[in-house]
Amino acid sequence: MTKPIVHPTAIVDDGAVVGAGTRIWHHAHVRGGARVGRDCTIGKNAYVDTGVVIGHRCKIENNVSVYAGVTLHDEVLVGPSAVFTNDRYPRAVNDAWEIAPTLVHRGASIGANATVVCGHEIGGFATVAAGAVVTHDVEDHELVGGNPARRLGWVCECGRIVTRDHDRPGDLRCARCRMS
Repeated sequence: MTKPIVHPTAIVDDGAVVGAGTRIWHHAHVRGGARVGRDCTIGKNAYVDTGVVIGHRCKIENNVSVYAGVTLHDEVLVGPSAVFTNDRYPRAVNDAWEIAPTLVHRGASIGANATVVCGHEIGGFATVAAGAVVTHDVEDHELVGGNPARRLGWVCECGRIVTRDHDRPGDLRCARCRMS
């Protein structure tokens, strides 16, 4: 089994669990108490907070912040500079602070510079467009974008657009996948 590959400038705190074959790049920080699965990529300058759970074969691009309370299932892509929040009522000083959990299901993709506001779920194989601000749950295979994010259509498991209709289609495969 392949050991994780950690760049010399990266910090992996004691108590962090990092799976075999995972690569952690320049200046990334994985806090103690975080769990990162097998065969993941944690990009340059990414931050993975304590208590975060990242599944297998995930790709966390450069400059991503994944804060406590976030769980990413297997094969999730998080694009460059995306961020997950974890506090619904942020203040510099707040004795009543509590984490609002966020769950991203298998195969979902979060676009570059997207913000996922805490306390929501992103469905399996959903796509959050670049720059979107997610303020509500996103359904399986749903395509959302904008600020606040709104439904723009539906996507195939491969990531291609199935339809830009508002209503969910019966067949969530794109024309290319239906042909294969």
